[in-house]
Amino acid sequence: MLRGMSAVEEIKQACATRLTVAERSELTSWLRDFDDDWDRQIEADVTAGKLDKLFAEADAEFEAGRCREL
Repeated sequence: MLRGMSAVEEIKQACATRLTVAERSELTSWLRDFDDDWDRQIEADVTAGKLDKLFAEADAEFEAGRCREL
């Protein structure tokens, strides 16, 4: 990693200066698939009840008035 540059900034720099259009397209496709995998895992966790405790805590915080609108 370049000094003072975040990993994201380094990737952006590589995309802008070193990747061909075809390579950028391949990277975009890979990132989209990666996001889809992550979304499917979250959906599976919700269905399996793994997030129920977090949902209940969020509901309790809201009902107690400790939330603000975004």
